[in-house]
Amino acid sequence: MAEQREPRDASGGLTRALGAVTRRMLGGNHHDTEQVHRESGHSAIVDCGLYVDGARRPGTIHYAEALAAARRRADSFVWLGLHEPAEDEFADIAAVFDLHELSVEDAIGAFQRPKIDRYGEMVFAALRTTRYVEHQELTEFSEVVETGSVMMFIGEHFVITVRHGAPTALRDARHDLEDKPDLLRHGPWAVAHAVYDRVVDSYVDCANAVELDLDALEESVFGRQAAHGRIQRIYQLKRELVEFRRAVVPLQRPLEAIVAGRLPEVPKEIRRYFRDVNDHLTRTVEQVQSYDELLNSILQARLAQVTVEQNDDMRKIAAWAGIAAVWTAVAGIYGMNFRDIPELQWRYGYPGVWAVCLIASILLYRFFRRRGWL
Repeated sequence: MAEQREPRDASGGLTRALGAVTRRMLGGNHHDTEQVHRESGHSAIVDCGLYVDGARRPGTIHYAEALAAARRRADSFVWLGLHEPAEDEFADIAAVFDLHELSVEDAIGAFQRPKIDRYGEMVFAALRTTRYVEHQELTEFSEVVETGSVMMFIGEHFVITVRHGAPTALRDARHDLEDKPDLLRHGPWAVAHAVYDRVVDSYVDCANAVELDLDALEESVFGRQAAHGRIQRIYQLKRELVEFRRAVVPLQRPLEAIVAGRLPEVPKEIRRYFRDVNDHLTRTVEQVQSYDELLNSILQARLAQVTVEQNDDMRKIAAWAGIAAVWTAVAGIYGMNFRDIPELQWRYGYPGVWAVCLIASILLYRFFRRRGWL
């Protein structure tokens, strides 16, 4: 799989991250962290936008200044996009936006199970992202599904998206949403819907592509002209499908919570859009489950084919061994070196023995052939 899991030491990286958050909250300055990243030449901030009444304010703005401006107007919010933030930079962001330390731990750890958690007036959401990996032929080493993750911190005046891994960049989602000011007027949950919608659409595309691999695999196992597929290929696709299922299936519960209205801060208009996303997810889950059942059937059928092939081989070996046994028996009898063996001194004994062995072999071959052993 393309998913890369960094080792997490309970007394190591996460503890340092939470300690950094605490130090920032107790009196740190965001300009200190900003200076560190200017010197290193790296920043996890992909984009930071201030949105007022459904429209983005032009120009660049620091997230702290944008948040202060958003809090002065009820129809404003900040969308801060991050990609694999460093601990010190994210600690400063957590201090500015007053993020809960447990949600910060989840965001730093990456690859969380899809969920929605509430921390006071803020909601933390985690999603798994997927991307189909193109390949010419499915092998036992093929990478089929690449996974990543997106976390969101959703508050009254802000939404922070934290992306880990390559799949499902959110730049296009931001541009598409900025072309819909009526939707953006509903605030941060409009952004949350756009992210959910983009992620679920990637599930649909990935599921459709995996279906082509399944068709090719099924043809290799059951096709008359194609060579039988190796079990390793079936098992590899099943492993990739399991990883895909881990991303898709757990997202049902968080989406159902939003659609059912268990999060009152979600506007009713946005909730209607979430229903459409939930419908797409439900169809994708059904697809993935059917793929899993089909793969199990293909695997069982291939195992049955292997058993039949082994039985055929054993019957062929037994048939040829039976034919060879005639020659072995005759050679064994005449090799016992007794003086009074019949026809031992006969002039035509040697060709007669050859004729008996050949005739017996031909009769046995025809017998085994009619029985389907050869």
